[in-house]
Amino acid sequence: MIVDTHLHLIDRTVLRYPWLAGVPALDRDFSQDDYALEARRAGIEAALFMEVDVDAADIETELAHIEGLARQPGSLLRGAIVSCRPEEAGFAAWLDKVRANSFVKGFRRVLHVVPDDVSERSLFRENVRRIAGTGLTFDLCVLPRQMRQALALVDAAPDVPFVLDHCGVPDIKGDGEHPWKEQIAEMAKRPNVVGKISGVVAYADPETWTVETLRPYVGHTIESFGWDRVVWGSDWPVCMLGGGLLGWVAATHALLAGASENERMKLLSGNATRLWRLE
Repeated sequence: MIVDTHLHLIDRTVLRYPWLAGVPALDRDFSQDDYALEARRAGIEAALFMEVDVDAADIETELAHIEGLARQPGSLLRGAIVSCRPEEAGFAAWLDKVRANSFVKGFRRVLHVVPDDVSERSLFRENVRRIAGTGLTFDLCVLPRQMRQALALVDAAPDVPFVLDHCGVPDIKGDGEHPWKEQIAEMAKRPNVVGKISGVVAYADPETWTVETLRPYVGHTIESFGWDRVVWGSDWPVCMLGGGLLGWVAATHALLAGASENERMKLLSGNATRLWRLE
């Protein structure tokens, strides 16, 4: 069984996605049905929706839309990581509104689309600290240059469970291993952070990457966090920029060839099931 902890769905008839204009390859609709066809072929049996940085006015609409999709027969959706704006005073009310909703599993604010210092502001940190004790998580989506700020945020909220997206977004195509390698090791020292092995094919050269291209990045992330603090995600449809879902799943299995059955289970489903209470 595979639990996909990082699924994006795009429906431009319902929601607005300002960033899509800058990524022509993704500037179209990506439906639940399209995903499910490939996901079931790959052995994915459950998925968490990951917010798609919609227009701020559409954040609540996005959650309602995804909840509706999850109620459809045969849906793989088991919960959602919802969008938020911790830099704004309205975050506290949003947290109060969604914390009782069992479909909501956590929050994310994409930090590489805002100034680097946003997460250093006192209101941002105060609001993130509000997540402590709610059973919800906060996904860190940062570029390598922002890892210093990400570490500071984690240290400012030690009681909040964080999830580091996409192995910390390494520059695989540019073979940029440093200082990424040291940054991952430093982040993994924080016991309240989980590493997400998700969608790294999107950062590799789509024409030339192989399993061996990905191995140093995936391997180092797993080694740093340990098998009890890693989860897997597709980052569909963004993973299509690097070959697609089936290619990423196949590469994952190849990368895990030397792991024990118990270790593979933890990464592919067990840790996610425990962290987000998916049973």
